[in-house]
Amino acid sequence: MGEFKVHRVRFFDFMPSGIRCMAFNSKADRLALARLDGSVEIFNFSNNYFQEKVIPGNDSRSIEAICWVGCDRLFTAGLNGEVVEYDLERLCPKYTLDAFGGPIWTAACNSAETHFAFGCEDGSVKLFEILPDKIQFERNLDRQKGRILSLSWHKSGTLIAAGSLDVIRVFDVKSGHSVQRILVDRGPAGTRNKDCVVWNVAFLSDYTIVSGDSAGKVQLWDANKGTLIKTHLVSKWDVLSLSVSENEDSIVAGTSEGMVVQFQLLSPTIGDAETQWIRTRTFKHHTHDVRAVTETRTAVVSGGLDTQLVICPLMDKVEVKSSESVLRKVIFPHRSLVSCAKKPSLLLFQFPDQLELWRLGGTDTVGKPGESLPVTRKPEKLLQLKRKGDDHICCSTISECGHWIAYSTVSSIRLYQLQCDNNNISISKVSKLPKVLRSAHQLQFSADSSKLFVASEQATIHVISLSRSECKHVHTFKPKSGSSAPVHLLAASADGQWLTSANRHCEINVYNLKKLKHHCMVPVYNSLPSAMAIHPETNNLLVTHADQQMFEFGIVDKQYTDWSRKLQKEGLHRCRLKWGTPVTHITFNPQAPSQVILHDMHMFCIIDQSLPLDGLKAQFYSQLTPKDTSETDKPRKNNALKICNKYQPLLHVNLLEDDWLVVVERPLIDIHSQLPAPVRQKKFGT
Repeated sequence: MGEFKVHRVRFFDFMPSGIRCMAFNSKADRLALARLDGSVEIFNFSNNYFQEKVIPGNDSRSIEAICWVGCDRLFTAGLNGEVVEYDLERLCPKYTLDAFGGPIWTAACNSAETHFAFGCEDGSVKLFEILPDKIQFERNLDRQKGRILSLSWHKSGTLIAAGSLDVIRVFDVKSGHSVQRILVDRGPAGTRNKDCVVWNVAFLSDYTIVSGDSAGKVQLWDANKGTLIKTHLVSKWDVLSLSVSENEDSIVAGTSEGMVVQFQLLSPTIGDAETQWIRTRTFKHHTHDVRAVTETRTAVVSGGLDTQLVICPLMDKVEVKSSESVLRKVIFPHRSLVSCAKKPSLLLFQFPDQLELWRLGGTDTVGKPGESLPVTRKPEKLLQLKRKGDDHICCSTISECGHWIAYSTVSSIRLYQLQCDNNNISISKVSKLPKVLRSAHQLQFSADSSKLFVASEQATIHVISLSRSECKHVHTFKPKSGSSAPVHLLAASADGQWLTSANRHCEINVYNLKKLKHHCMVPVYNSLPSAMAIHPETNNLLVTHADQQMFEFGIVDKQYTDWSRKLQKEGLHRCRLKWGTPVTHITFNPQAPSQVILHDMHMFCIIDQSLPLDGLKAQFYSQLTPKDTSETDKPRKNNALKICNKYQPLLHVNLLEDDWLVVVERPLIDIHSQLPAPVRQKKFGT
């Protein structure tokens, strides 16, 4: 299968942002979450929990609440006092409104999806009417003393529960007056001098109000009488988040000590018709504040300050050994943040606010297989390029020769030319770009670095010719189907003849760069492509999808290859399918053209297309310990699939020249070390 010398890179200091809030859309089976840096991510739960869309953040945007309306409208509100609706095709804000109530702490939509309620710093609850193309202010409810921190509509749409400091109020929507005022107990005697913050409320259809507060209590109240029904002391610390299941038989609460607690409406004795809210499960998958929780049909989903999205299956609601029965922790983006210039051995790292260009180190020592070699030439940071404006970087790339760098935000594209002369590096911005270039969802240079391909916000692809003197717009490709879905993947052939693009509607288009016209469309498969690449010799397109299916399409013949048909018939080995993260990058071995290298977050694998696939159904043998394999056994263990999970979590794997393999890792311990200290918990014996 071949041996490689490995660059093990750990100096990409990528730090995911913490999760602030989330909303699940049961109609579309999608989860939207907002992070502390103002970015918004959408996960498709019906497509192997794939991170379908990412809307880049902005330095001036602070999100406290996120809400769905229908299947395709998404709103956020935050401490800058603005309400934002997003364009989910262009992946940017559609419009922004000022609520004129100061910072917005909470937002809620009624069940009929006709009105929004926003809780503001000045103590007001503001009602906005939801129109087909916008929202508009309607009126204020009675202003109260103190900020409004949590809101929840009753299913009838006639009442709103609002939580603030020490009190829960119930508003009549029609009159705008407060009809019920509930005082919340501050907790044990030692904490009575502190305000009790009602972080979350939920209004059930039977007129029960559920609250979670800073005293660690989950309480149930009678909204009609204003009396306490029951108190559950969950934690010594804050209960920061609450969620009620769609049929209102389960409540999930997240705490500041990283614990998630589930309550279920059950009868305390068998055969008893009376039901009570009983604490049934406790999940401990977080180390810090759990800022957001929600419950789907089959799982409890949580996220918080420790940056990870946790999808914990409810085993009584899922089929055994199905994809829904796996505990998932999503930490890193389902896309590549690393670009590689193979010839000069350069790596470009993408951060939200800057790009970093590094030159890989090297060694003059020759060692044995599995041995770590001393570094004689240390890796060197050549460039730190900070973005302009408040918008975060959404995509970036470097050319194969290392002479061009391009990046884009939602408002602009920037192109730079580099000159590297030994230890001296100079960079110059290309000031005059074609007017068609406004922003991009994806950027890709051609193999010879003579062209730049720009996937625009209008779902078109611009071809830009590059030279030292000028940048010229050559052609614009449009999808044959007329789809407006954003393009999230680009792949160009090594001979400069073919360009492929994949969009969010699962369409893969192939364009002829010589004739400047659409060539064909790959048959649509009902799972989003997660990575793709064109073979440098055969010009066959290899595509992996979010559900981990793989296809090889012959561009010239406009049909799937024989290897692809055989793969679909026999399948890959089960060891490849046991991980839940999608493949994010594909490359080929120039020394052995039949070998394909691809990776997800947990491992990279090599598939040799020249070997029969029959062995994939047989016993699988690890390739990590070749010394334990005798020469007589090697032919029997000659699998077409080789897996290596020594390096993880993986952010990028690529092949350089001279059989060097570059592996970019981001150890979780490095991420945890940069988080603030968690709340102190007393442990036994301390």
